[in-house]
Amino acid sequence: MQFLLAFVVAAPLLGAAAALLPAPPGLKGKSPEQAVLRHGVTVTGVILAAAVALALGFDHDAPARFQATTDLSWIPALDVRIHLGIDGISLPLLLMTALLFFLCALYSYFKLPEGPSPKAFVALLLVLESGTLATFAVLDLLLFFLAFEMVLIPMYFLIARWGGAQRQAAAWKFILYTLLGSVVMLLGLLLIGLNSGTFDMVALASDNGRELSHTTQLLAVLAIGLGLAVKTPMWPLHSWLPDAHTAAPTVGSVLLAGVLLKMGTYGFVRILLPVTPDGMATFAPYLGAFAAIGIVYGSLACLSLARKGNKGDLKRLIAYSSVGHMGFVLLGIASMTPTGVNGALFANIAHGLITGLLFFLVGALKDRYKTADLDTLAGATGAALYGRAPRLGALLAFAAVASLGLPGLAGFWGEMLALFGAFDPAQGLSRPAFLTYMAFGAFGTLLTAAYLLIVVRRVCMGDPKALPEPALELADIQRYEFAAWTPLAALTVLAGLWPAVLLGLTDPAVQKLLAGGNA
Repeated sequence: MQFLLAFVVAAPLLGAAAALLPAPPGLKGKSPEQAVLRHGVTVTGVILAAAVALALGFDHDAPARFQATTDLSWIPALDVRIHLGIDGISLPLLLMTALLFFLCALYSYFKLPEGPSPKAFVALLLVLESGTLATFAVLDLLLFFLAFEMVLIPMYFLIARWGGAQRQAAAWKFILYTLLGSVVMLLGLLLIGLNSGTFDMVALASDNGRELSHTTQLLAVLAIGLGLAVKTPMWPLHSWLPDAHTAAPTVGSVLLAGVLLKMGTYGFVRILLPVTPDGMATFAPYLGAFAAIGIVYGSLACLSLARKGNKGDLKRLIAYSSVGHMGFVLLGIASMTPTGVNGALFANIAHGLITGLLFFLVGALKDRYKTADLDTLAGATGAALYGRAPRLGALLAFAAVASLGLPGLAGFWGEMLALFGAFDPAQGLSRPAFLTYMAFGAFGTLLTAAYLLIVVRRVCMGDPKALPEPALELADIQRYEFAAWTPLAALTVLAGLWPAVLLGLTDPAVQKLLAGGNA
């Protein structure tokens, strides 16, 4: 188990280095480009298999205990250790990350985005995977920061070199926002480590902030929370996200929504809730307010983009929908209750599966129509996907109703539990304030249903016979698309029908985390 977790974190880096080397003569296939893309599929597939083996070997009777741990001294002078481990909170995120990277590598093998060398693309993808997996596995504050920052450069180049229109501006905006937030976050992490005498996240969580003064906790929450909020992204620090999603290649958008946004909310749960509980209690009402505004703001922005004549880009619309969905995650965290935090963690996984699928689908539509503009896609008679590409249209409608939170699908449980957490927040928090936030969140669910149903009506419905003859030729789902998208759809159904699989992992770990390691 120790070896498996270390392998999952380190193997992508070795794979990235190998991707830059010449392919052995017997493995080149039809071309060196094909060989390096096959290398990416192989490495991510092996990492996914190792992650699944890790999950099978995980002691499901003790999900609150850190397992597969490695604890080695790295920088003795600062007491910085190479400390790895997983519990019921991090294991689902680790599995989802490994799955999404494998599906993106598989999709790219058949549909590589236009850009420079495939070698660089595969190497950057693997470095990005290593950084995200390490973020969910490390148990040292400084290692967490290094892993958190490790993803920025690969994602910058994926957007800037393989993206679409306005890619340079979007990539710069992404890197500047996240770097500025990270500088402040580092100061907060150092403040905690130097005042408590350790950077070990397990020891800090067990101490539950007793070694930190109230002022220190307030400053730490403010600094670390700001860096995490940028990555989440929380309103009003979200403005980099729509530009980045619109410009990014399809797999870049999938990974940005499915994995990178989860790093911010994971930091709130893993670091701020157990290490600075008093500081979080002070700032929780403000975090809840920003979350509630983000839910409504994101939904209203999507509703505006979905309206006829507004030239709304579908990728941009889904990006704004992420602002709303991540608002539910932050609202659950702000409630500081087991119900709310469990809902936040469930919503994290659901958003990764559903929004990842939506970005895959919109990328496929853009490839077929050469545009993601909603007015162009709908046209005078509607895009008529039900009549022209029925399987593609049905899957888009499925992803849309999953995203709006239809009961029985994954999107329902997380948002419902987050609202329940706001209904009865932790002791000491203002219940009238959180009831107001809950009302905003419930209103946001109505707006979400409105804009997603408008999108389905405009893109999927219409009369295909009314279109010009050449326009009738539209490829339905291809085999490689079916292979890349089916796992996400299947897991969306499984998580919706059997939520206890995920909640059984997270709940004991959340109970222990909120009790300061004493539960």
